[in-house]
Amino acid sequence: MNNLIQIYKGSTLSNKLIFINIGIFVILKLAAVLFMLFNISIHEGLTYFEVPSSPIELLKQPWSIITYAFLHAGFFHILFNMLWLYWFGQLFLSIFTGKQMLGIYLLGAIAGAAMFVLAYNIFPYFTYTNQSSYLVGASAAVMAIVFAVSVYNPNLEIYIFLFGRIKLIYLALASFIIDFLSVTSSNAGGHFAHIGGALLGVLFALQYKKGKDISNIINKPIDWIVSYFPKPGKKRNMKVTYKKENIDWNYNEKKNKNVAEIDTILEKIKRSGYNSLTKEEKQKLFDAGNK
Repeated sequence: MNNLIQIYKGSTLSNKLIFINIGIFVILKLAAVLFMLFNISIHEGLTYFEVPSSPIELLKQPWSIITYAFLHAGFFHILFNMLWLYWFGQLFLSIFTGKQMLGIYLLGAIAGAAMFVLAYNIFPYFTYTNQSSYLVGASAAVMAIVFAVSVYNPNLEIYIFLFGRIKLIYLALASFIIDFLSVTSSNAGGHFAHIGGALLGVLFALQYKKGKDISNIINKPIDWIVSYFPKPGKKRNMKVTYKKENIDWNYNEKKNKNVAEIDTILEKIKRSGYNSLTKEEKQKLFDAGNK
């Protein structure tokens, strides 16, 4: 266990996200088995952390626009998401920072959830399913990272087995086309979420080229919250106002300066005698002796 903690602490942000996703997946699967032994299903409880297609239900659980991005329906669902996160996460971190990755991951999840809810409530095709559909998975968040890298550096190439070297932008566009062609499939909601995440990634890359970092939209509030929770063993900075003159910083600074000047005068007397002092130096020495 300690080894896992050390590995986690020393990991990149992309690997930490993978650790978290896999950890949650394993814990929930183990819990599902244990509860099933007592004929109890945890599925209904988990829906509070999944994004509902109904806007009314979503208002009752707004936190789900983040939590759903750490839940997965099955083994292959999480496998492919984590593989993409691993591959493209390393590429992202070769250009941007871990802090930016966290911001884009979360913003991509939010954008994916928004696209999912909008699609299910705008298009008549989903009229009979929009009250009972839920969204889970890190796909939208991962697609935001994929498109952020691909659009920011479209000439970046990777090697794909059987295909050879291919520009990242072409791979991203191919996945976007597949998602668009699949919006009427059995996983329509998931594909709409992918598109939402992809568009967020595109927006980040284009804005970053202009000198604007939209990841700050979510990173700044996170920093503000974290600043109120100091690390263990570290006391939070506190502002203290001193009223007494003898402990006032300005007073102490002035006092130290006067002491240094008197020391210099005494050193001069030691070397050359009292008569070598100027009129101003004699006055300072006199004033110091009467305090």
